[in-house]
Formats: sequence, structure tokens, C-alpha cells
Amino acid sequence: MPTLAHAQPSPFSFEPRRTALVVIDMQRDFIEPGGFGEALGNDVSLLASIVPTVESLLAFARGNGWHVVHTRESHAPDLSDCPDAKRLRGAPHARIGDAGPMGRILVRGEPGNAIIDALTPVEGELVIDKPGKGAFYATRLGEELALRGVTHLVFAGVTTEVCVQTSMREANDRGYECVLIEDATASYIPAFKAATIEMIRSQGGIVDWTATLADVLEA
Repeated sequence: MPTLAHAQPSPFSFEPRRTALVVIDMQRDFIEPGGFGEALGNDVSLLASIVPTVESLLAFARGNGWHVVHTRESHAPDLSDCPDAKRLRGAPHARIGDAGPMGRILVRGEPGNAIIDALTPVEGELVIDKPGKGAFYATRLGEELALRGVTHLVFAGVTTEVCVQTSMREANDRGYECVLIEDATASYIPAFKAATIEMIRSQGGIVDWTATLADVLEA
């Protein structure tokens, strides 16, 4: 059984056939200039910097028999799945559903809602459109993982402290063993990423484990 020997707070072992890589929200609206993230005043280069690492992790997963899941934070065109408590947050000129340089912000089917080209899903990989921050909320993810016999989840994507952490906490509550790949996740605010990593692995792994791409390649 492969083991991430240098994972924290302790080694992390997994069976490839029962493991899924979950790539959270690597979408144009968050990562590319001109998208939702930049409209909110963020430096999107911080997120773009992890793309090569996520690409390498994805190639490794595909070559070693892991299941692969991609998520997109997205909403129906009529915004029926986007309550005001979510839609009306943030900059008044850049809210979910508004017109942006890449089409309507975080609306399914719009150019900005697409996963970036470097990480495009391939045939057979699961793509989950999620209306919330967590990947399990109001989606079929739990059912799909159960059908595949998945017990272990490897997480990558953005942003560390919001959608990635929320999804990991949901997974922990559902009994999955999870590890976050530290250099395959990012935040617009680096201090938030660092704090989230510490929270995840604190107190003996109260949420789950963290590791690096090098740990994965070594395993």
C-alpha cells in the first residue's frame, strides 16, 4: 500500500483503486486575468502559480489508477440555486450572475465558468457543478464516490481556506480519509493558506492530513 511518508501529522497510506483526486474549482473566473477573482481586487497570479503543480499531480493520478473528480463553483442561469445571502456579498459591481469579461459570473455554461485549459477533464472523469462552497452540498458527489468504492481523497485546488477546506471538512464528517497537497492549493491571501494548512493537521489531524507533491511522487 503506498504511503506518503512525510505527510503531517503522520504518514498517510492509501489504496490507489479506492482513492480519488479532487481538484477544486480551477476555473477561469478564479485564475485568469479579467475573471471574477480579479474583479474582486485579488491578485490572480497567486492562484495561477500552482497550475503546473496541479497539472503534475493530475498526470500522476491518471497514470496510477486513481479516480479523478473536478469541481466547478457554478449556478443555474436563473440563479435559483444562489440565495441572496451568497449573491449579494462582495463588490457591488461583480456579483454572481452579473455580466463580466468572461460572460456571466459563475453561471454554468459561461466561458469564465470553465476549468482552465491546462487541467481540462478527460473522458471518464467526474465533473461536479456545486452551488455552494463545499463539494458535497447539493451535489451527487457522495453517491458517485460510493459507486466507485472510494475511501480516500487527495485534495488540490482553490481557494485553500474557502472551498477546499469546506470540502475537506464535509468529507471528514462523511468518513473519508483525506490529504491536502500543500503546493497544489492556493489562496488570494497567502496567510489564509498557511493558517488553513495548520488547522487541518493540528491536534493529530483533527480535519485530516497535509503533504506535498514530492511526497506523492515518492510514494
